[in-house]
Amino acid sequence: MEILRSVCPRCGKPSAGLCNECRAAETEWLKCEPRVESIFCPVCGSQKHGRTWTDTTVDHETLVNEIALAALILHPDLRGAETTLTYTDPTPNRTFVDLTVSGRLYGVEVSGTCKVKIVWIKEQCDRCNRISGGYYEGIIQLRATGRKPSGREMDRAMRIAEETEDGLQEAGERLSFVSSIDETKDGIDIVVGSQHIGQIISSQLCSVLGGKMTTHPKLVGERDGKRLYRVTYLVRLPRFQTGDVVVVRKGYMEVRGAGHGRLQVYDLKEGTARFIAEDEIERLVGNVGDAENALVTYHDGDVIGLLDPGTQAPVECRAVPWLQVEDGGTIRILRDEETERLVLVG
Repeated sequence: MEILRSVCPRCGKPSAGLCNECRAAETEWLKCEPRVESIFCPVCGSQKHGRTWTDTTVDHETLVNEIALAALILHPDLRGAETTLTYTDPTPNRTFVDLTVSGRLYGVEVSGTCKVKIVWIKEQCDRCNRISGGYYEGIIQLRATGRKPSGREMDRAMRIAEETEDGLQEAGERLSFVSSIDETKDGIDIVVGSQHIGQIISSQLCSVLGGKMTTHPKLVGERDGKRLYRVTYLVRLPRFQTGDVVVVRKGYMEVRGAGHGRLQVYDLKEGTARFIAEDEIERLVGNVGDAENALVTYHDGDVIGLLDPGTQAPVECRAVPWLQVEDGGTIRILRDEETERLVLVG
């Protein structure tokens, strides 16, 4: 008869030392932090971690899951851990979470539960604090030479500002925000929270709308030994904007670009592009963005028959070589109020 020389000192089972079952039973493999504080901004929902604020786009349930799981403390020898949880919100500032965890510890299946209380603390974030306090580092002034920027230009400028803000916020630049956009008698003012976003928006406006930028910094104080400046970014658009139809030597030209005192134009009669000086322009007819659709009634050689979209009266126009016309189709026209002519623009 063989004598068992190695047994578990706790349960007596054959084992070289403490058996796996007893070892697992004596091991504290599951703990939870009983109370967790989560600081959030009641205005924008941002979360504070240490001294840093971060935007969050997850819903309440997902956030509760993330916080509760982060409060779990599992033994490093636990394998195949699976966690389920349920929670209740008895008050707006408290959430109670019940967690159930199962897995294998030293080859033994184990299961346990623990509880976590989440305390929600409201605190205004760095960005909302600056916005509500009227803090800003720059103003972008959109103006135009000899005119007020058009509605299309101002709408495009607003979209550029909003898109730039969204991109910088997604990249983590929380303090690069647009606090307000206001229309003035001369254009629009865009108030921004950082000089970085001011520089980017101004450069984009010049690139898209064809303007020129000048900066005017103003010293407003000091912080931590550093001088603080507010910068005015003046974006000056040219006298004529892209899409303007102008009269040059009694011919119609569409402005396609501007720079250094010269305009790139498209001859609406010949279908050719060239450069002209601003002082060659006799007058402004309108902008292709305001063009109307006119029905083509017939096309005979170099004559096109149209229905005037305003009066529905038949009108004949001279065909242009760059424009394809089909009977029953439509073409875009501008009305020259001075000569009462319809100008074909596309």
